[in-house]
Amino acid sequence: MGKIIIDPVTRIEGHLKVETVVDDGEVKEAKCSGMLFRGFERMLEGRDPRDAQIVTQRICGVCNHCHTTAAALNLDSAFGVADKIPDNARIMRNLTMGFHQVQDHILHFYHLAALDYVDVAKVATYEGQDRALNSIKAFISRGELAPFVPRYEGDYRFSAEVDQELVSHYVRALEMRRKGHEATAILGGKLPHACAVTPGGMTEVPTIDKIATLLWRAKELREFVEDVYVPDVIKVAETYSDYFEIGKGCGNFLAYGIFDLDGKDPDYTKRARLFAQGSTTTDLKHQPLDLDQITEWIKYSWYEDGASGRHPHEGETKPQPNKKGGYSWIKAPRYQGGPHEVGPLARIAVAYAAGDPAVKEMVDSVLGHFKAPPTVLFSVLGRHAARALCTLHIAKNLENWVLELKPGEPAYVEYTIPEEGAGVGIVDAARGALGHWIVIKDKKIGKYQCVVPTTWNASPMDDKDVHGPIEQALIGTKVKDEANPFEIVRIVRSFDPCIACAVHLLNHKGRELQRYVIA
Repeated sequence: MGKIIIDPVTRIEGHLKVETVVDDGEVKEAKCSGMLFRGFERMLEGRDPRDAQIVTQRICGVCNHCHTTAAALNLDSAFGVADKIPDNARIMRNLTMGFHQVQDHILHFYHLAALDYVDVAKVATYEGQDRALNSIKAFISRGELAPFVPRYEGDYRFSAEVDQELVSHYVRALEMRRKGHEATAILGGKLPHACAVTPGGMTEVPTIDKIATLLWRAKELREFVEDVYVPDVIKVAETYSDYFEIGKGCGNFLAYGIFDLDGKDPDYTKRARLFAQGSTTTDLKHQPLDLDQITEWIKYSWYEDGASGRHPHEGETKPQPNKKGGYSWIKAPRYQGGPHEVGPLARIAVAYAAGDPAVKEMVDSVLGHFKAPPTVLFSVLGRHAARALCTLHIAKNLENWVLELKPGEPAYVEYTIPEEGAGVGIVDAARGALGHWIVIKDKKIGKYQCVVPTTWNASPMDDKDVHGPIEQALIGTKVKDEANPFEIVRIVRSFDPCIACAVHLLNHKGRELQRYVIA
C-alpha cells in the first residue's frame, strides 16, 4: 500500500492537492485539498451591497463573468427588481455569459485537458506549412517545450499526424478564445471584470454596429465548435474509449440552469432557461430545484465547527487553520443531504432528464455514434462530451440572441437599496452550479456567501464522512503506473476545477498589510 500525492495538480485554475492511497494498483482512499483560505465573504461584510457586484468578480480571472452574473441576479433579487429587468438587459446578459462560456469551454478542452491525451513532442516530426506547428517544432528542437511540460509520460495513443492536427487546433483555439473575449467586452465594457453588467440590468446599450460585429463573432465561434471542437472530442473518445468506464463520481447531479428565456418570474428556480434547473441521478429522472435543501458542512474543513450544516443565508466563514482532522479550506456543500456533482455533465443530465428536445437530440446523436447507452455519460469522457455539447448548444443560440436586441429600447431599471433584506442569485457557470446569497442590514452587507462549482465538486468529506464528487470519482480507479498516474489527473481535470473560486486568500502572518481611510 502506498500514497500518490499530486501537489499541485497543474493545468487547472488555482492550487489543488490530491492525495490517494493505492493498494494493488487500485485507489482505496482519496482526499482533495484546497490549500488557501477562503476569505472573500468576510471582505464584503459591512460594505455597500453594490460592492458585491465589483468585488466578487475578482474571485477569479477565468470565471469572473460567472460571478458578475450571479452577483447581479443576487442584487436584483435583494432590491426587488428581479422580475423588472428589461428584455434588452436580459438578452445582453445572456450574450455576455454565452460568449464567455463558449471560450471558457474551448479553453478547458484544448489548453487544460487535451494535453493529457495529445503528445506535443510528436510535432518534432512535422513537415509542412502550418506556421503554428513549425513554431512549436522550433521550440522543441531547442529543448524548450513549456508550457507543455512538465507532464506525466506514457499512454499517448494518437498517431503523429493526429497529434499534429490537434496541436494545430490548440493554437486555433487561442484565436477563438480571443474572439469570445472581444464579444463579451463589446457588451460588458471590458474583460475580465466587466463593468456594464449591474443590478437593474446593463449600463451598455445595443447599437447596429455592435449587433453586426457580435453576429460575425457568433458565427465564427459556432463554426469552430461544430467543425473542430466537437469532432476533436469525438476523436479522443474513440481512441480512449476505456475512459467511458472510469471516473463515475457520486451519481447525483445538480444544475441551477442558465440563460433566462423570460425574466418575468422573480423566482429563479422556476424561470424558463435554456438549460433547465433541477437535480437528477444516474436514473435520469428529473427533480425540481429547491434551494432550501442546500447546506454546507465543515467537519473536515479548516473552519470553526459551529457553522456546520447551515444554509448559505446563515453561513459563516470563521477560519481555524490548525483544526484537528481538517484537510481542506474548501467547505462541503450538500443538496438534500448528499454530495452532488455540478458542471456540464450535470447540466446535460438535468436537461436530458427534464425532456429538453434539443439536448436529447444532441445527446442521442453522440450516443448513437458510439452505440452506447446514456450510462456512459457518467465518466471522464462523458464529462468532456457533455462540455462540448453544452458549448454547441450555447453557440447555436448566440446568433438568435444577437438578432433579438432592440436598439433604442431600455436596458436598465431604477432600484432602491432596502434597509433590510435578503437575496439570492443562481446561474450555471462554466464549471457548474454557482450561487450567491446576501443578507442586508442597515443598507449594508450583513452576510454574503458564495457557493461555487468547485466547492461542490472538490469538497472534502462531510460530517457523515461521505466523500465529495471528485474524491468518489477517484476511489476504485486502477492505476497502471504509480510514477505516471495519468488516470488520476485525467479524472480530476475532467471536472475542470477552479480552486481560485473555491478558496481565496491568506495572510499567514496575520499582519495588517495596508489600511485605507476614505473620508
